[in-house]
Amino acid sequence: METIRLKKGLDLKIKGEATKKVLTTISPKVIALQPSNYKGVFPKLHVQEGDTVKAGQIIFSDKKREQICFTSPISGTIKAIVRGEKRKLLAIEIAPDGKNDYLTFEPISEVSKANRDEIQKRLLESGLWAGIIQRPYGIIANPTDTPKGIFISSFNTAPLAADLNFTTKDEVDAIQIAVDALCKFTDKIYVNVKADAPASPLSRLKNVVFTAFKGAHPAGNVGVQISHIAPIGKGDIVWTISPMTLIAMGKLFSKGIYDTQRLVAVTGQRVKEPAYVKCLPGTSIQSICEAFEIEKEVEICGQECGIRYISGNVLSGEDVGENGYLNFYDDQITLISEGNYRELFGWAKIFRPKKFSLSHTYFSWLTPKKKYKVDSNTNGGERPFVVNGVYEKVLPMDIYPVYLLKAILAQDIEKMEQLGIYEVIGEDLALCEYVCPSKINIQEIVENGINLMLKEMA
Repeated sequence: METIRLKKGLDLKIKGEATKKVLTTISPKVIALQPSNYKGVFPKLHVQEGDTVKAGQIIFSDKKREQICFTSPISGTIKAIVRGEKRKLLAIEIAPDGKNDYLTFEPISEVSKANRDEIQKRLLESGLWAGIIQRPYGIIANPTDTPKGIFISSFNTAPLAADLNFTTKDEVDAIQIAVDALCKFTDKIYVNVKADAPASPLSRLKNVVFTAFKGAHPAGNVGVQISHIAPIGKGDIVWTISPMTLIAMGKLFSKGIYDTQRLVAVTGQRVKEPAYVKCLPGTSIQSICEAFEIEKEVEICGQECGIRYISGNVLSGEDVGENGYLNFYDDQITLISEGNYRELFGWAKIFRPKKFSLSHTYFSWLTPKKKYKVDSNTNGGERPFVVNGVYEKVLPMDIYPVYLLKAILAQDIEKMEQLGIYEVIGEDLALCEYVCPSKINIQEIVENGINLMLKEMA
């Protein structure tokens, strides 16, 4: 097995890691499908309020590619169809009936003997095709494409991320079925494992190419792994799939049901005893948090700070609020303090033992193993965008991030192509945003650049 050592990156030492135990199975009061979870999708609704649905039944499809469907994760009644400005579809809320009736699909007993059309049809009609993500752009894959490879990361290095060794340890058989099915779409399936770490359950898979990665975050990002194994150029297409999607695919082919239940890590210092729960994507944050003791009142600098509810990790997750829902692609929820406080003469303080610093501004470099409480305070506002070399210290990719960002801001498509827009999505540059002294919203800029490319290259 080839081992790739990444010298750049940064592991954030944050308090609030989930203990490796499953606390409970969440029985939600409401489940929501949110079209905004799926980049580039224009939803066409297939249900109305009051309709009864089964798990696996189509709720909406993509107007531009109607074969790509999005289905209900649970059986119940359509409680509400939530719309925003200009009647934009925000969410379809489903009230579970407690029966969990599945719409059954014909199982494929031997996926190795099935052809591509059979497997593709099953993935499309069940809604699991939405779990196959295309690079470039990070959008749902086009069923008519043939990728030059499919990439799977068996580990996640993001702050407080769910331990995939723990969440996949009992699901290797289902994952192997999914891998055998995906072999019909490409010649190579790459499974990337963490070097110098306990063996991943996915290291037992067959018919795949293994590569080991050693280094700090973002070593676990599949985009970073692709850039070191098979960099994406103009005209290239690769697919990426998460282990939790592979588990759901294995159940679909073996049992004929759409079962997306997963282990979710509930993390962050505002959770008194972080742990895992078993739940469905779209579960309300309130339902999940009811299973935990949450630290409701916290003061920082003499000011009471609320809670930020994040679906995902602190670097690239979405602030969904207490009334939000677990996003389709996430297996982590993070609760941290809102940074809505002001610190008197904070910029002038040198001895700040409770603050982490990438540079030697504070003395955190003397205690590399110490874990910190973090909040959403940016410690200042947006400043002029300057070239300072700090991004390159944490980005282990062969691109020039500052120049790429400036090309995006200038909407210079030719320069964007030359500087690596095909290789990145927002999460790949999340660390650049974290260390940015100018407080620039880098991920937003990258996503705007991708949207421009999708519009102009369509």
